[in-house]
Amino acid sequence: MDLKQLEYFVEVVERGSFSKAAVSLNLAQPSLSRQIALLETELGHRLLERTGRGVSITEAGSALLSHAKVMLSAAEDAKFQIKEMRSDPSGKVVVGLPHRVAMGLCVPLIKKFHERLPNALISVVEGLSLSLRDGLINGRIDIGLLFDPAPTPLLKYESLLRERLMLVAPASVTLPKQISLQMLKDFPMVLPSSPNPIRNLVDAVLLPRKIDLNIVAEVGAVHSALSLVETSMACSILPESALNLRASTHKVSFSPIGPPAMWNQLILAIPASRPMNKLSIETIKILRELDFRMDSNK
Repeated sequence: MDLKQLEYFVEVVERGSFSKAAVSLNLAQPSLSRQIALLETELGHRLLERTGRGVSITEAGSALLSHAKVMLSAAEDAKFQIKEMRSDPSGKVVVGLPHRVAMGLCVPLIKKFHERLPNALISVVEGLSLSLRDGLINGRIDIGLLFDPAPTPLLKYESLLRERLMLVAPASVTLPKQISLQMLKDFPMVLPSSPNPIRNLVDAVLLPRKIDLNIVAEVGAVHSALSLVETSMACSILPESALNLRASTHKVSFSPIGPPAMWNQLILAIPASRPMNKLSIETIKILRELDFRMDSNK
C-alpha cells in the first residue's frame, strides 16, 4: 500500500465513479482500476462496489477512508515543511493584536521581525479579541494574541501571560492594600463595555454573587477607562499591565482585588487545522520572546 494508491482510492470515493476519478487524476481508467484492485488484494477486503450509478463504498472502504485522508494530509504537511527548510522565510504573515497589546508591543515586534526575517513582511491587525478570534477562524489572520478567548476546537491556545485585575482609582483616593468583591460597590466605576474580555471577566465573577457595581460610564477600550480614572472622574477594574502603558502611573492608585482574585490571560492562538509554514513558526518564536508586561517606559 502506497500513498498513490490511497490518493486514487480517495479520489474515486469523492468523485463517485472510476471514470470521473480517472479524468480528475489524468490517468487511464484501466490503470486506475488496476491500482484499486492491487490495494484491495493487499488488504484482503473489497473496498468499493460498482453500481449502475458509479461506486459505493464498503464497510472496509469506510474504515480505510478516514485513515487514508489523515495519511495523505500528513504527507503533504511533511513535504511543505521540508520545502520551507530550503530557504530563508519569505512572504507575508498577518498577526492580530488587541489594541492594548499593540500599544506596548507593536514597535518591538516589528523591529525584531525585520532584524530576523528581512525577506518577509509582517502585517499587524488591531482589534478586540473577539474580532481577532473570528479572523483566525475564517483565515484572515495567521497568528493572534487574544485576551481570555472562548474555547473552540478550531484554534490552538498557548498561555503567554496571566495577570491579576486591580481596582484603579485616582491618586487622591487612598485604597486599602486589598479590595474585597463587596467593597467594589462603594466606588463609582467606568468600565470597558461588553464584549471587551475585561468586562466579560468582571461580570462572570460579580453577577453570580449578585454584586451590583455603580457604573457611571462604559468605554470601548482599557486605555480610555484609564484616562478617565486619571482625570478623577471614577475608578475602574483593569489588569496590571494596563498601568504600564502610562508613564504617569503616579496619577492613579491601585490595589489587587480578592479573594477570589480575578485573573486576565493573554493567549497565543493559531488555527488548529492550518499547517504552520516556516514564516509563521519563526514569528511565533519572536512573539514568545517579547515582554508582555508592556512597559512603555522601556
